[in-house]
Amino acid sequence: MAAKNPPLRPDPAWLKAFATIMSRIDAAFGTARPKKPVIACVAGGAALHFYTGARYSRDIDAKILARVMIDAQELQVAYQGSDGRARLLYFDTQYNDSFALLHHAAYDDARPIAVEGIDRRRLEIRLLTPVDLAVSKLSRFSGQDQEDIRELARRGLITAAALRRRAQSALPDYVGNLERIRNSIRIAGGMVDEIVAASRRS
Repeated sequence: MAAKNPPLRPDPAWLKAFATIMSRIDAAFGTARPKKPVIACVAGGAALHFYTGARYSRDIDAKILARVMIDAQELQVAYQGSDGRARLLYFDTQYNDSFALLHHAAYDDARPIAVEGIDRRRLEIRLLTPVDLAVSKLSRFSGQDQEDIRELARRGLITAAALRRRAQSALPDYVGNLERIRNSIRIAGGMVDEIVAASRRS
């Protein structure tokens, strides 16, 4: 069974760049404290990096549940990763979750996290749960998406049963090709089953 709140493993330098970008988004809302926090839900490679520490994500895919206007140049930060390489992190202003397979409760179920310098009473940063992150990768299902699902499985963050159940439950709201997405669910479930079986044998 996958842990409910597994430890987070982001690279410290990457996390500092992430916090800088989020603080600039927070500042764009002005100085007044809102009646309730604005929610920013992180998906994609950034969420994967938080959970696994695997592959540096160059962009932040996140759904901000409010309108915000900010110069895109302010939403990128150059930094040096812990591996010594110069890197760039930017907020993807073109991110659109409309065509992804996503459970209707994904944002409500997302995990709130603390980020240094961010007042959670103003901006609440959440991560898609590992299973919702895996489900969101089924619509495109590129080689990278498949490897991300495998990484979540190798870390014990998802099970095949939970992935199939959540994905099937999300299908009524999906606007793409149902035959193709069902095939992706089948393949992904098989991948996760293989990884779990291999870990039990080792």
